[in-house]
Amino acid sequence: MLNQWSSRHKLSNRCYVLLHVMSSALHFIHQSESPVMAGGLFAVDRKWFWELGGYDTGLEIWGGEQYEISFKVWMCGGHMEDIPCSRVGHIYRKYVPYKVPGGVSLARNLKRVAEVWMDEYAEYIYQRRPEYRHLSAGDVSAQKQLRSRLSCRSFRWFMTEVAWDLPKHYPPVEPPAAAWGELRNVGSGLCMESKHFSSGSPIRLEKCLKGRGEPTWSHGQVFTFGWREDVRVGDPLHTKKVCFDAVSHNSPVTLYDCHGMKGNQLWAYRKDKSLYHPISNSCVDSDAAQKRIFMNSCDPSSLSQRWLFQNTNATVLDSFNSNHNE
Repeated sequence: MLNQWSSRHKLSNRCYVLLHVMSSALHFIHQSESPVMAGGLFAVDRKWFWELGGYDTGLEIWGGEQYEISFKVWMCGGHMEDIPCSRVGHIYRKYVPYKVPGGVSLARNLKRVAEVWMDEYAEYIYQRRPEYRHLSAGDVSAQKQLRSRLSCRSFRWFMTEVAWDLPKHYPPVEPPAAAWGELRNVGSGLCMESKHFSSGSPIRLEKCLKGRGEPTWSHGQVFTFGWREDVRVGDPLHTKKVCFDAVSHNSPVTLYDCHGMKGNQLWAYRKDKSLYHPISNSCVDSDAAQKRIFMNSCDPSSLSQRWLFQNTNATVLDSFNSNHNE
């Protein structure tokens, strides 16, 4: 959940501003509230920044500071907004004048923020990242005392009043997938495969790997048709951030960075075992001889358009298909 929030609030000019007190001269600007912003790109009243305790000095190197300052601002009486006309410079050094410790610095930082600010919601982090549960966050007593002294609100208040729409897009608990595992073509007996997990990679037909041993999420023959109604590489617990994408009728099926906005990445796995693409009104087809996967006019009698997922959840599939008026 933490790693997703900041993506909602990136402006096209990638500028961020934190305002504690807005001058009347800025009132005409169409600013927008932002639950979380980038930790290094903001403007804030200096006096108030230090009243908030500045950054948590227990955070190492980088990572997590954007959540720490954002939660602190909102929960301790402040307000945070994106101002489109703002310009905030971020200057990088040409070299790093300190040693960067390997291993768990980022994970430690995230746990530290969760322990101080997220209250009972920290459990969602540990459910998704079990390795964080027993990781040391260091001494957080000073940060908890600061929160108490400033009479900061609860994280439940933050989720209810500030980030009220985020669970819709980034559920704390991942909803069940509709189908997952290998995708085997009924006609040829071959399976879909992505040899590369990068954007722009084509989906191909290859000999199924299931017979060579239990499939794992690390190879390219395991896919998940998840709650966003897109198809991702990997099993439900290890999906990668690339999705099946098709442009139009006759186009190939390729992987593209998942955007969660449906469109070209919206699919339906129908009762006739076809993979239907609503935006192009076509179905996934295959050519076994050329090992091609492509879009074609839907033909219920064509075995090359029928696909068998290794595992399915009938309840979720029925819910999806009812939304497509099947």
